[in-house]
Order: sequence, then structure tokens, then C-alpha cells
Amino acid sequence: MEDGHIVVVGSINTDLVGRTQRMPRGGETLLGSDFRMVPGGKGANQAVAVARAGGNVKMLGRVGDDLFGKQHLANFRDNGVDTQLVHITPGVPTGVAIIIVDDNGENSIVVIPGANNSLMPADIEAARDVVEKARIVMLQLEIPMETVATVISMAKKAGVPVILDPGPARPLAKELLAQVDIITPNEHEAQVLAGEELHSLDDGYRIAGKLLGWGVKNVLLKLGGNGVIFATPEGMEHIPAHKVKAEDTTAAGDAFAGGLAVALAEGFSLRSAVLFANAVGALAVTKLGAQSAIPTREEIEAFLVERGVVLE
Repeated sequence: MEDGHIVVVGSINTDLVGRTQRMPRGGETLLGSDFRMVPGGKGANQAVAVARAGGNVKMLGRVGDDLFGKQHLANFRDNGVDTQLVHITPGVPTGVAIIIVDDNGENSIVVIPGANNSLMPADIEAARDVVEKARIVMLQLEIPMETVATVISMAKKAGVPVILDPGPARPLAKELLAQVDIITPNEHEAQVLAGEELHSLDDGYRIAGKLLGWGVKNVLLKLGGNGVIFATPEGMEHIPAHKVKAEDTTAAGDAFAGGLAVALAEGFSLRSAVLFANAVGALAVTKLGAQSAIPTREEIEAFLVERGVVLE
């Protein structure tokens, strides 16, 4: 077992991405301007983000016994992601996400889970050795909740830090949240978790405090173009976003999570890891697509130098 590996447990999807001037209204048909079919899924995106940022990453997930599944396995290998724990599920299609991106870079997504729904607690038990020896475990919510709970419990007992991206948005039990080391909700996910509206920075501080009060060790509340609220039991800080021209926000959160995990695995402080992740997320929105937009380590380091960001 390699030392210092990061395990990503989560979804693997093929993204069908279409561009249009604006989002369609109910019952409306619009003409689009572009179409791409690219590898995606929150879990797969995070694994590729870790690899491109220089991390040693193992993906734990499921694909279908179809063309999309074969394409994902090849893509993982091309990006340096270990696929020994990516299982092929006979008779089930690989997950698919249908994504519409408008001219402002905003997106609307429908996910059809497919093989992702077949990733069960038994798969996690079979990978116990890999999970328990990880430097960090990363999770999202595009797989069955019983599997998410199994991973969190296993990592907690082994003393392995868990980074949870709580998307797609859903309420989560306080008992589960109390076992999470770092949670990285966006604005919508934070509202669903807390059961409160978020319209201002003060709202964000209040919601972050509520999550801390439920036992989450650290909260990184992503505010899109307004940056991140960095909240720990020691205090809260607003870290502004880097000003860039947004082309597509699809994988920004996943890129952020991957950068965060790599920086932490390399021994940076949590605040510096947030600064590193902020840069990765900013770079990701400057290109169209999910994994195709995720930056390399060289691009990240050049951006940090250009923006005068110093890590500790």
C-alpha cells in the first residue's frame, strides 16, 4: 500500500453537456450552440482533480458494463487515477448526467445514477484495508446513503479524516454530520442542511455556526463568486474568490475539493489548503466541461504565483 494515498468514494457519470443562451422555461424548446460528451460524476471529478493536482488517488466506485464504463476506466488511467477499486456492474448502465450551461456560465443538471446505485456497503467492506490506510477519504452524495454512512463510520474508527461534499443537496442526520471532519457545501446545499435561507454573508456565518454546533469539525461554505466562509471552532473567516471570467461552473466544487485534499495530504494548514483549493476552483470555471476544465499542478502553482498567494 502506497503511503499517503487519498481515497475517493463516489459517483462516476458520463456528462452530456449542451450550451444555450439561457435556461429553458417549463415546456419551452431552445436551440443550443454546442454539445460535448465528457467524463464526469462528482466522485470521478474529484479523483481526477486530486491526480492533476499531484495527489496519489484511488477511486472506489462502479461503472456499467457498457461503452461509457470502458471510457471511464481508460480516462482514469490516462489521468493517473488508480482503478483497482472501480467495479464493473453487469446489466446496469453507467451513470449519466444531462447538463445545460447558459451564456453566464451557470448550469442545470439532471443525474441518472445507473451503476452508482449499485455501490453498496459490501464494496466498502471489501476495500477496508485501503480505506483504513488512507491519508484522507473523500465523499459525495451521488451514491446510496447507506454506503456513505458505512464509509464515514469506517474512516472515523480508523482515525482517517473525511471530507464530505454534501451534493446533491439533502438533509443529513446530525449523528452523521458529527463524524465528518470537513464539510464543503455550496449555498444551496448549506440551506438544505441547515433548513435556513442564505441571502448574505451574515446568513452564511450563521449557517456555518449551526453546522459546527451539530458537531462538524470544520465547515467550508462555498459562495461561488463570493468566495468561501472558512469556519472552525476557533473562529470564522471570509476568504474572497479570485476574479476570473466564468465559462462553466460545472466542476468548480469538485475541483475545489480535490485541491483541498491534496494540500492537506501534503501537510499544509487547513487555511492554506483552502487558499490552494480556492485557486483550483477558480481555474476550473474558466473552461467548459467537468474534468476537461480541471487544472494541472503546474497551472495551479502558476496561478498562485500570479495572484500572490502564499501557502503555509
